[in-house]
Amino acid sequence: MLYSSFTSVRHFSGKCVARSIRGYATTSTDSSGLRDLMTRIVPQKQKEVAAFRKEYGNSSLGEYTVDQAYGGMRGIKGLVTETSLLDPEEGIRFRGYTIPECQERLPHAQGGKEPLPEGLFWLLLTGETPSEAQVKGLSKEWAERAHLPSHVVTMLNGFPSNLHPMSQFSAAIVAMNSESRFAKAYSEGVHKSSYWEYVYEDCMDLIAKLPSVAAIIYRNLYRDSTSVGALDLNKDWSANFSAMLGYDDAEFIELLRLYLTIHTDHEGGNVSAHTCHLVGSALSDPYLSFGAGMCGLAGPLHGLANQEVLVWLTNVIAKVGENPSDEKMKAFLWETLKGGQVVPGYGHAVLRKTDPRYMCQREFALKHLPNDPKFRMVSQLYELAPAVLLEHGKAKNPYPNVDAHSGVLLQYYGMTEMSYYTVLFGVSRALGCLSSLVWDRAFGLPIERPKSMTTTALKKLVGAK
Repeated sequence: MLYSSFTSVRHFSGKCVARSIRGYATTSTDSSGLRDLMTRIVPQKQKEVAAFRKEYGNSSLGEYTVDQAYGGMRGIKGLVTETSLLDPEEGIRFRGYTIPECQERLPHAQGGKEPLPEGLFWLLLTGETPSEAQVKGLSKEWAERAHLPSHVVTMLNGFPSNLHPMSQFSAAIVAMNSESRFAKAYSEGVHKSSYWEYVYEDCMDLIAKLPSVAAIIYRNLYRDSTSVGALDLNKDWSANFSAMLGYDDAEFIELLRLYLTIHTDHEGGNVSAHTCHLVGSALSDPYLSFGAGMCGLAGPLHGLANQEVLVWLTNVIAKVGENPSDEKMKAFLWETLKGGQVVPGYGHAVLRKTDPRYMCQREFALKHLPNDPKFRMVSQLYELAPAVLLEHGKAKNPYPNVDAHSGVLLQYYGMTEMSYYTVLFGVSRALGCLSSLVWDRAFGLPIERPKSMTTTALKKLVGAK
């Protein structure tokens, strides 16, 4: 069992700062200065949005169709998410910056080349690019906040080995709502203008705790319940996570930094982000809201997709070998499509080009593992699959998405447990979902309640007979 050795993570030498938020006592650290920055930014943004809504609140955002109502509401502009914007032709922009621009602008670890996820979280939350000192402060602050409640550790240690890692992950997140500062403040009647401040504290605590939760799950399932050890206040978030998982390879740590950065956010309409926003709109605390989002991420059409890619690649190798000719690979692709199956990792609900998240992983592989057999096969598919899919004629986007690549990289460095990959995705997605949740409460967004229709009512509305 991990509990006795894990309790060492609960004790830190970092200074705890007592604060009073509008009359309600709380305890938090702000070694990065992020909280103080948000305190200055939020009122400015609130005024901007209030003025915009006052002048343009009745402006139309466009029309939508019957097909969109039946088709997952794709293309309907009905959400506000400040953190990122997805362009069908260009890909994701985080607060206006592309992935290559973020790789260039955001601070790196000493000797590293990949951006630190802490830097992207700062950018997502504030819209500002942090300094190296600010990111170091944030790394330390998350380490200081990372202790887990004993009942959560006990629960994780008691889960059966046949319970899926994502089920364990989401259950542990929800169970940590015993620590929610927002829930406590709300029950005590805190004014709604202060909601965002308590949600911020919860979000910072939750992000800090997730690697420890994820590492315990990994160790329990795949490493004979060995101890995750203690956090190091001088390491960054990814390096501490890697150490708790049991990986000390410098290249793997760099991969983890990249992975945890690029999977953070993809607009607000994807299942995990939208679920977190929706549940949060009921004023459920961040633990409940993000836990719900992780249940959505666990679905095979969302976060589980990278696992499906690897299963499919394994089947490819079994049928055509590790080094098939282009003609043999094309034949297999056609066999897959004619059999009524999809090519996993290709296509996207919004994108109409190669996913930039795929491309930065490809660049990492070209640099660090150019001769890996699985990577060579992924590269071959990258060259051949789009043309086959276009000729097939049913794919609106025949290009690879992020899931087509990530699993191959993890496997190369020894993390072969495919059912765990979505947990890594979830740790990363917290940065996007929770930074958005802070702004949901800062803007005072109401409970989400779109209008639904029956087929009969729709027919009547459009004049169908």
